[in-house]
Amino acid sequence: MSLLKYVVRRILLLIPVILSVMAILFTILYFTPGDPARIALGQEVTAEAIDAFRAEHGLDDPFVVQLGRYIYRAVFHADLGYSYVMKSPVSFELASRIPVTVKLAFWAVVFSTVIGIPLGIICAIRQYSLLDSLTTLVTLLGVSMPTFWTGILLILAFSVHLQWLPSMGFGSVSEMVLPIVTLSGSAIAIIARITRSSMLEVIRSDYIRTARAKGQKESVVILRHALPNAMIPILTIISMQFGMLLGGSLITEAIFSISGVGRLMLEAINMRDYPIIQGGTLFISVAFCLINLSVDILYAFVDPRIHVR
Repeated sequence: MSLLKYVVRRILLLIPVILSVMAILFTILYFTPGDPARIALGQEVTAEAIDAFRAEHGLDDPFVVQLGRYIYRAVFHADLGYSYVMKSPVSFELASRIPVTVKLAFWAVVFSTVIGIPLGIICAIRQYSLLDSLTTLVTLLGVSMPTFWTGILLILAFSVHLQWLPSMGFGSVSEMVLPIVTLSGSAIAIIARITRSSMLEVIRSDYIRTARAKGQKESVVILRHALPNAMIPILTIISMQFGMLLGGSLITEAIFSISGVGRLMLEAINMRDYPIIQGGTLFISVAFCLINLSVDILYAFVDPRIHVR
């Protein structure tokens, strides 16, 4: 199978996945208790006003009709519905906040990768050393500590006591530091552990011993022979972390008062604004699918054996 056919095949397989996600999300929220008309108009509204609202927004149509209309408008018109609480289109509310969330998740995964991969490589080279043991302890702490707890500790340390960094916002470089470190804490630990495991498996291979027997430098053996062959599981976990950081930004955005999709969804959950919840969840799901697609294509460049099978 050529590379082009492999890419086209992966893209075509993505279409039913996204459509299925849209159908599942709509179905879950459709059967969720609560009347959207009363949420939008209030509890003291008359029955005539509720009926008029439901007719205006098509809420009195059968489930299949509403589902088909939602998927059609979302696919062909980028129309994700209307926020009953904010009185504005869902796509408009998301469009103004998606860049902030993507920026936060992107720099968090970059920071996690830059720190996690070298840590994993060093631990694999020096297995069972003091550095390996300390790194293992730190990574376990990173995975175990909740995001909200890490964020609060960082704010108390660097904003309240030391007053080095601001505790709110995400505009300047100084405002970006604490949210990025908070969000990437567990990702660093996971990437480091996966890198260590993958490198340990590779550096015990015969071709690595052959490269060392030829007298090549250890840095060349590790970076040119071992690391490229260990990248498949590392790329997988990085892509998964990027998708999870997009969804996990909800807590971080709330702690640091960042106007992103996560904070918008948290406010929507409190106000039971179902269209916003549905649109935000759909964005995260589609982003996760696109990230996985990108990594699948990247696999073909890293290991050409994948697309020729």
